[in-house]
Formats: sequence, C-alpha cells, structure tokens
Amino acid sequence: MISFVIPAHNEARLIGRTIEALHAAARACECAYEIIVVDDDSTDTTADVSARSGARVVHVTARQIAVVRNAGARAALGRRFVFVDADTIVPAPVLRAVNEAFDGGAVGGGAPARFDGSVPVYGRLGVWMWLAVQRRFRLASGCLLFATRQAFEACGGFDQTRFVGEDVELSWRLHRQGRFVIVGEPVVTSGRMVRAYSAIETTGLIAGMLRHGPFFHRQRTGHWYRERRADPDAAPQDPGAADGPPSH
Repeated sequence: MISFVIPAHNEARLIGRTIEALHAAARACECAYEIIVVDDDSTDTTADVSARSGARVVHVTARQIAVVRNAGARAALGRRFVFVDADTIVPAPVLRAVNEAFDGGAVGGGAPARFDGSVPVYGRLGVWMWLAVQRRFRLASGCLLFATRQAFEACGGFDQTRFVGEDVELSWRLHRQGRFVIVGEPVVTSGRMVRAYSAIETTGLIAGMLRHGPFFHRQRTGHWYRERRADPDAAPQDPGAADGPPSH
C-alpha cells in the first residue's frame, strides 16, 4: 500500500485539490493507498477540508517541516511512502512512474516540477537551474519525494535539525540505501512564492541560506515560515477554506 503524506499549516485554500488529485491518480493506477495530512497547528480549516476530502488527519504542533513529515511517516500504514506538498498536484502518469520505480527495485526518488500559472522570468530560470541539478545529482524536492519504508527508516527519516533543505538532504542519504530514481513525468506545484516575492527578496533569502546553512532558526528561513503574501494568481478557495500563513 502507498501512504501519501502531506504536511500542512494553514493550507485550506489548496489542500482539497491536492487530495482529490491523489484520489484520482490512485484510482487510475488501481493501487491500494491512504492519504495522511499532518496538520501542523493550523488556525484555518485545513483539518476540516482534509477530512471532508477523505484524508486521515494527524495533528502536531511543531512548525518545523522535517518533524511534520516524520510524524506522517510514523502514522503511515503502507510500505511505500510518497511525500507530497500541500500545494502540489500529482497526475496519474507520475504515480504510475513512481510505482514502476518501486516495482523495479528503487528505494526512493522524486519527480520534476513545473509551476502553475504565470511566474516571473527569474522564477522560470530558477526552475530550469534546479531541474538541471536534480537530473545531474538525482535529488528530490518536497513537491514529491518517495521512499520505501525500509529505506526511510534505515536512514533515520528527515533530519529534524533542519528547517529547510530536509528533502534534498534525505535524497543524499537514500542514495546510500540503493537505487534512487527521478521519474520523467512532472508534478504541478504552486508558483505562489515566486509570484509574491521579488527577485531581490528571493536573492536575499538564498544568500542568507548560503551564509547560515540549513540548520538556523525558522525566523531566518524567509518565505517558508513567514506569513504568506497574497498570490495574484490565486484560484478560488476550496469550500470552507480561509487564507492563512504558508505551510512552513
């Protein structure tokens, strides 16, 4: 069985569509599955929207993405884990490719991503550069990262000393467990952070991460832990949803 794990903090606007897309993909692939939403101290209707959409909701108060992802893995019943961001759509071809990778003996992997809607030129350039790095070094991002339970537990899960970059770091450790695959089919993730922040602000965030490394406090992690700015391309809210700060 596949366990989809979705970390979420105040994601009521988008998480319903993420969950529905997972249902549709799993049905198309005819695979047994469960969907777990780890609601990290949300103040909006994330938990209600998730439950109505057919997910099992686990509540934590951590405000640290690695801790939240690990909590979902502990609650999971499946032997195959697929970690998905709350603003990411996983089409059936992606899940089919993930299952084929598992069936072929892969211990883990990821998928390329493309943004929804329009994004500034620097955002498109950034994605192109990341995809090149991802292909070259076989690294996964939080949009979609998958692993067998055995490999995930053998390498200790996500590093809970990290506030950002925990997905990429786990990719390196999973490499040592066996074959790590980046599937060819892309997921679709929200471009809201690229649209809401300027190139100068984003450059400053990256510079701060390079200076302080991945272990510094969340107050220095910029877009991921601060209150979210309005997305100019935001879609209509899911029923019962309310705006709020970002996932992490």
